[in-house]
Amino acid sequence: MTTTSPPVAGAVVETRAQRRNAFAGAYLGWMFDGYETFATVLVASLVVNDLVGPGTSQTAPVYVGGILAVTLVSWAIGGLVSGTLADRFGRRRVMMVSILWYAVCAGLTALSPNYAVLLVLRFFTGLGMGAEWGGGSSLVSETAAPRTRGRRIAFLQSGFGVGFLLATGLWQLVNNGNSGDWRWMYVIGVLPALLVLFVRRNVEDSVLWKRADLERRRVEDLVNTGADIAPESRILAKPHLVQLFSDRARRRQVWRLLVAALASMLGWWAVSTWVPEYARSVMAGQVDDLATSMTLVIVSYNAAGVLGYLAMGWLTDILGRKPVLCAFFAGSVIMTPVFFLVPDNRTQLIVLAFVNGFFTLGQMTWLALYPSELFPTNIRATAMSVVFNLARFPAAIGALVTPALITAFGSIAAAAIVIGCVAYGIGVLITPVIGPETRGRPLPDGV
Repeated sequence: MTTTSPPVAGAVVETRAQRRNAFAGAYLGWMFDGYETFATVLVASLVVNDLVGPGTSQTAPVYVGGILAVTLVSWAIGGLVSGTLADRFGRRRVMMVSILWYAVCAGLTALSPNYAVLLVLRFFTGLGMGAEWGGGSSLVSETAAPRTRGRRIAFLQSGFGVGFLLATGLWQLVNNGNSGDWRWMYVIGVLPALLVLFVRRNVEDSVLWKRADLERRRVEDLVNTGADIAPESRILAKPHLVQLFSDRARRRQVWRLLVAALASMLGWWAVSTWVPEYARSVMAGQVDDLATSMTLVIVSYNAAGVLGYLAMGWLTDILGRKPVLCAFFAGSVIMTPVFFLVPDNRTQLIVLAFVNGFFTLGQMTWLALYPSELFPTNIRATAMSVVFNLARFPAAIGALVTPALITAFGSIAAAAIVIGCVAYGIGVLITPVIGPETRGRPLPDGV
């Protein structure tokens, strides 16, 4: 006789305070991820000049690419591992461990005596940064009401852009022109460790995950006792990656999402990582305070990204996930060449960086929203992390070979336009077939 585990009782929802605390913990963790990411972008050239030798970032830019690539690769590895851990052990526990991990490693980075040690510490820091996103994003998705999930995820994702702004502002404060000023940015990176206390005391796992975890434990007990269990229930006792890829329809869904994620990730890194240097090349000799002018361009790009995050969430709740994503991809295709071809002064750079950032950075909302609505609770964090983090490996390769790409295409502008437009163009093409429309639907909560 075939047996299945009984349904889990107690189908309740979180209190308002629980939802608020879950969001606050995930938001702050993601904000500090954004800070850590952009702090590295801002100081990478100074790090190389300090640890390798003056002027090395210009004569051998591969050193700068190495820092960014190592961070991206380790972020992807940490994210892939943490997704399955969040589905197995809970969103809250993974958030706590990951935040503490990257805060400690960031602090140690400030003490790096040479380039090799710094790369090792950036690798370990990236593991923690990548691990935080899957647990936090799935937790917010599971505690949000269907009709407002897009806006709630958008607010969560905007924390990454706020972290960018925070890094930009703090760099203005600690950058006094000394070779070791970059170390202060990583000293500040220790502060997220305090967030662990808040998560430990105030954040709980979602009701959806608690029910899925109880169901998994019951199935595992039945399997261990040799009971005859229906195949659709037995799958819960298998590793989460097996659960995700054992079904053909899910595999196809993952690959479609991954193509779109690659479009967003490659396009964004092609644009965002080259904004500071491109702005420098345009304004050099035009302005008296080049550093301040560059900061204004960077702030404009990142502030627009925050608005783009929020706008995308709001629009997806009204118009649907797919049409809004397609519009953001199309806007990115248009604005990438506009930003890298049109500006010839500071004002134009600031304005066009703003419009570009709205589309290229703001579109990242979809990566935390749409995949969470396509997979059941038992593999939600795993699926989201697979889609989000596998896309980081090609982005890491791109960061490493950036100098060669610039040489091959003849300029920063040409490289950014070609890579950005191709990537975002693929996004436009894949969106209509990426999957079903999920606006306003409850999260899937089966096997």
